[in-house]
Amino acid sequence: MKDLMQSVELGVSQRSQVEIKQPKVWLRSELSRVGLAEFLSTYVMMALGLGSVAQVVTGQGVFGQYLSINLGFGLAVAMGVHVGGNVSGAHMNGAVSLTMCVFGRLQWKRLPLYIFVQLLGSFLGAATIYAIYYEAIYDYCGGNLTVTGERATAGIFATYPAPYLSLIGGFFDQVFGTAMLLLCLMALSDQKNKPAARGAEPIAVGLLVVLVGISLGSNSGYAINPTRDIAPRIFTAIAGWGWDVFRSGDGWWWVPLVATPIGGVLGAGLYKVFVEMHHPPSSGQEMEPDEEQSFPLKNKRNICSDVCVKPETNGNN
Repeated sequence: MKDLMQSVELGVSQRSQVEIKQPKVWLRSELSRVGLAEFLSTYVMMALGLGSVAQVVTGQGVFGQYLSINLGFGLAVAMGVHVGGNVSGAHMNGAVSLTMCVFGRLQWKRLPLYIFVQLLGSFLGAATIYAIYYEAIYDYCGGNLTVTGERATAGIFATYPAPYLSLIGGFFDQVFGTAMLLLCLMALSDQKNKPAARGAEPIAVGLLVVLVGISLGSNSGYAINPTRDIAPRIFTAIAGWGWDVFRSGDGWWWVPLVATPIGGVLGAGLYKVFVEMHHPPSSGQEMEPDEEQSFPLKNKRNICSDVCVKPETNGNN
C-alpha cells in the first residue's frame, strides 16, 4: 500500500513539472488580425461569388441559370462570414462598414482599413476567377473582351444596368436594395427582437443576400456593395476590357459606388427609428443609454467586441 501511494505521488509530481504550452499567438496586433480576417472573408466571398457568375455565363446555361448566381453569391457570403465573422465581423461590404461607423458600432478610424482590405480582397478575387476561367472566357467570346453585346463578359466581374434602366432609376434601385440589406441585417443582429439563432448567423445572412438577388437583381445585378463592384471593375479595365467598363451604361460605374452607402445608412436608420429605439428595458433592469442592443454580423461574445460594440468606451469614435 505504501509503495502504491509513493507511485501515485511520484506521478502527480512528474505531471506538475510538465510545462503546459499555450497556443502561440502569431499576431499580437488586433488591427492586423482584423485586417487579415476581413481581407480573407472578402476574398472568399468574391472568388466563390464571381465564380458562380463565370460558370453560368461561359457555360451558356448548361451549368446553371440566374438562380445559380443568386445561390452562389448567397452561399459565398455565408462562407465569408464563417471565415472572419468572429474576428472582423466579416462586413465584406463598404456600405456595411460605413453604416456601422455611422451608428457607432465601428470606430471611424478603422474604416480606412476595412475599405482597403475589402478592395484588395475583391480585386484579387476577380483576378483569381479571371485566371481560373481564362480559357473558358476566351472560348466563349472568341478572344474579344467586350462590355456590351451578345458575348459580353465584363458582367462576370462587375455590375451593369439593363438596357432599359436610366441612371436615376438605377440609382434608386441601388439605394433601395442596399437599404433592404442593412435593414434586415440590423434585424438579424438585434438581440432584443428576433435575431438569427446563435451559430446560424452566416446562413441567415447568406439567405438574405439570396433574397435580395431573386427579388431586386434584374435591373442592375444587385451590387449593393461599393467595394465589391469598383475593385473588379478596375481589374477588368487593366485585364483587357479597357475604359469601356467605366463608359458603359452612360457612366454607370459611379452609381454602385455612391448609391449603396446612402442606402445602407437609410435602411439601418429606418430599422433603428421604427423598431430598435422603442425596445422596453430588459426585465428588472434599466438599459444604459449607450448600451448596444444589436451586433452587426456577430454575436455578443466576440474576441473583437471592442471594434464593433461600444467603441465609445475607447474614446475614439
